[in-house]
Amino acid sequence: MEITSEEIALHIEKAKKGKQGAFKFLLDYFWNEVYGFQMKRVRNEHEAEDITIETFAKAFDKIETFDENYTFSTWLIAISKNIQIDKTRKKNASIYSNTTDASNEQVQKIADHSPTPEDKLIREQNLAELLCYIKQLKPHYQEVINLRYFQEMSYNEISETLEEPLNNVKVRLLRARKLLAEIITEKG
Repeated sequence: MEITSEEIALHIEKAKKGKQGAFKFLLDYFWNEVYGFQMKRVRNEHEAEDITIETFAKAFDKIETFDENYTFSTWLIAISKNIQIDKTRKKNASIYSNTTDASNEQVQKIADHSPTPEDKLIREQNLAELLCYIKQLKPHYQEVINLRYFQEMSYNEISETLEEPLNNVKVRLLRARKLLAEIITEKG
């Protein structure tokens, strides 16, 4: 089913109002485009995925600045390109700098509660089966699922544990839950 530009605009408006479902829709709809763009640039799956996660984290953080005169995908690609250029510069200069600061704490609110359909699906699984499904995820997704569901950490605690910006943790967890729900649905 083709999604119209009007539907996308509606989801962007909802995201600007902080609606969780809208963020999920935008992430799901544009993920492959941004990830594919980065794969062509960096030719490394893990790096492309990290940059894509950062892209969505930054985009969702700054969604209220999105100008409707542009297409959303162009805006995302521009953010993604800038993140990748910055990372390459830092790598080339071999300077490690922490990309988070205090203002990053005012990130958009992806609700830390109210279970999503993915959460419900994940919780309903037999534990042994669930662990098998989790093992099919990439290690950095296994890690956030483990911290969130088995160690029952909050987003802030996961952020501190992984020494990653809160927004990146939220987007990675969103993506991990989606992938896990897809695996469960496929096998179920």
